[in-house]
Amino acid sequence: MKNSDAAAVTVAPFRGLTAFLWTEALVQAHENLAMATSMIVQGVLLVFVWILAPGLIGVALVGAILFSMFAMGQRVLNEAAYIRIDHKANDLYLAGPLAPEAYFLGMSLGILLVYIAPVIVLGILTAIVVHFSVLTALLLVGLAATVWLFAASIGYVFSTFFRDNRAIWAYASLFFNVFGVLPPVFYPFSSFPVDLRPVALMMPPSAAAAVLQHALGATALTSGELGLAVASLAIETVGIFLFAIVWARRTVQGA
Repeated sequence: MKNSDAAAVTVAPFRGLTAFLWTEALVQAHENLAMATSMIVQGVLLVFVWILAPGLIGVALVGAILFSMFAMGQRVLNEAAYIRIDHKANDLYLAGPLAPEAYFLGMSLGILLVYIAPVIVLGILTAIVVHFSVLTALLLVGLAATVWLFAASIGYVFSTFFRDNRAIWAYASLFFNVFGVLPPVFYPFSSFPVDLRPVALMMPPSAAAAVLQHALGATALTSGELGLAVASLAIETVGIFLFAIVWARRTVQGA
């Protein structure tokens, strides 16, 4: 990047965010198969819970919302790498007046806009089953947004490390399972091994799930566990988000 371009990014951060958001949304809106299959994992897990442990369906529904937001954020990993490696279009986008952080956030928000509808339906179903208060509903929305921001940020950073799309799928699946499936997101935090609970509370998806389960009375967290969950969720999300912005600028400048 030329010095004048770097100065422009400094003067006008997030420039072009709205335009690229709608560009990405229009692109994602043509991915009909991806949209149709976006809730398969959540649906299968909910069916298993409903059959095997119907008393936990409320916990599973809340977990499905958090998992869905995490999955939407994680889609940025594949999308950013695909644009850069296969289409080589990121250079074209960033050669114009689009700020690097607007490219990252516009892509993330465009994906969110297209894939949010099934999550809203899931949220309505959850409200009917769980009967949570307005404050709990607001807590759910806030935690879900935080989980999405964490996943989108770390997904974008990881996308810049790959040079071949074939290498992405294995890492994306590992990322998907380690953060979203194995920890106590779909099942009660109290069922997780005691020795591993601090680890789960330091992972944003399961930390958010534990806080919500505590608010719903499904799990009782100690003050230390609640503090660890909230601190981990806040510090890690803000930290990786700020790093993703810095990293987006740095990778463009080094291009």
